[in-house]
Amino acid sequence: MLTTVKNPAEIAAMRESGRMLATVLNILSKQATVGMTTKDLANIAAVELNKLGGAPAFLGYQGFPDVLCTSINQEVVHGIPSVNRVLQDGDIVSLDFGVIYKGMITDGAISLIVGKPISQKDVDLVKYTERSLLSGIAAVKDGARTGDIGAAVEKELSKHGYGIVRDLVGHGVGNELHEDPNIPNYGRANTGVQLKKHMTIAIEPMSTLRGDRVYIGSDGWTVQTWDDSRSAHFEHTVLIQDDDAEILTVA
Repeated sequence: MLTTVKNPAEIAAMRESGRMLATVLNILSKQATVGMTTKDLANIAAVELNKLGGAPAFLGYQGFPDVLCTSINQEVVHGIPSVNRVLQDGDIVSLDFGVIYKGMITDGAISLIVGKPISQKDVDLVKYTERSLLSGIAAVKDGARTGDIGAAVEKELSKHGYGIVRDLVGHGVGNELHEDPNIPNYGRANTGVQLKKHMTIAIEPMSTLRGDRVYIGSDGWTVQTWDDSRSAHFEHTVLIQDDDAEILTVA
């Protein structure tokens, strides 16, 4: 389904859903330390979201087995939390989370480096991938097209020579976790689906230190870089306004 123009009650619910999501990710970013398992992070997310009064959007979605996606280094997205996956010094960890509140869904992600970074390249990858998300958001307004967003993200990532994952995209969100239109992280301005005020979309650049090819691992979920290069991933759910976008996934 094409993401709909949201009514005031739906917008209010998504603001609260987004606030819960950002609150949980902030907690995880402060608690993620060397020696923890990715399952520890998922358990914290579940407990904290329950305290806030929200429900997890990922748990059971198309069979996904947990509340949080935890993807490390060459894993781009959709990593499954595990008691056997221990965070190591210098790991780049993507934490992708979805929240349901009063039937409305938000989706967001951050990447962080656990402990001491291995290299400045890793620090820059995380920094500029987040900056590309902000560039994409800056292109959003009533009447903007999906190509405007993709072009803005691509310009920032290409400037630093990063691989742009093309097989995975942003998307509409709100009544469902994944709605049309797709929002690629590359493209040409003034092309693609036209967006309207009070539609809600999730913009999520995924970049790598080298190539853009990816594959799905043996667990059937975890998307990994083909060349084993490290990756980063950021995501916000935004509400389209007259002349800009309101970021909903903020605390």
